Amino acid sequence: MAATIMILYVSKLNKIIHFPDFDKKIPVKLFPLPLLYVGNHLSGLSGTSKLSLPMFTVLRKFTIPLTLLLETMVLGKQYSLGIVASVFAIILGAFIAAGSDLAFNLEGYVIVFLNDIFTAANGVYTKQKMDPKELGKYGVLFYNACFMIIPTLIISVSTGDLQQATEFNQWKNVLFVMQFLLSCFLGFLLMYSTVLCSYYNSALTTAVVGAIKNVSVAYIGMLVGGDYIFSLLNFIGLNICMAGGLRYSFLTLSSQLKPKQPVDEENTPPGFEALESGAECRLGAQGGHS
Repeated sequence: MAATIMILYVSKLNKIIHFPDFDKKIPVKLFPLPLLYVGNHLSGLSGTSKLSLPMFTVLRKFTIPLTLLLETMVLGKQYSLGIVASVFAIILGAFIAAGSDLAFNLEGYVIVFLNDIFTAANGVYTKQKMDPKELGKYGVLFYNACFMIIPTLIISVSTGDLQQATEFNQWKNVLFVMQFLLSCFLGFLLMYSTVLCSYYNSALTTAVVGAIKNVSVAYIGMLVGGDYIFSLLNFIGLNICMAGGLRYSFLTLSSQLKPKQPVDEENTPPGFEALESGAECRLGAQGGHS
């Protein structure tokens, strides 16, 4: 969060990017995104520690149908039958895989399901709040981090995590510190790329892309992690999940061969929109004369 605040604020000062200055309306505009943002992170970290990595990856697929449902309810979007069928194939695979989980952990399942809800809601409301005339994508990232860095620090102190971090014996190791700072920068880059994907596509597409990315995680976890208990049904379920995700990608890409990209108003030079509007008017007038 600190890296996000620093990078975006310095970029704003140097006029590389633009987002609105703080005023009393911004918390209202942003709500409930900061709460969803932190809930997503906390539940994600808790769930990872209670389940095997492949099982965690499978149960996270429920984020996709939840995102589809929320986009329909909150954003009013409609999806084709083929895309809905692909999403249900992912759910079916997840049910098959989870039903044969030999290391069943009810607490872990509940936490991951909460994580799915937070992730889906965070993605959909991020898409809703990214209107360039309001906060824009940079404003969403910046004010999210600003509002939640102090509460997150308080949670870290109350759980003892901050004390454990400060007592870590590698803080004098220059190589470790460099790698730690790099991980903070990459964390910002990951959040920015996720927001950018939702900005140009949809929250559902971002969720499915994340699922496809997990193909390698699931299969490598079987071989390397050491905590995966093999069963035929579990393996079949994993493959159905991945097949559904790939099918969704094919349908989405084939229906958007010539996608209409939104204008990046945050990086559009002043007066450019007026020039575009004037050009459109002139073309329309010429078309009327012809």
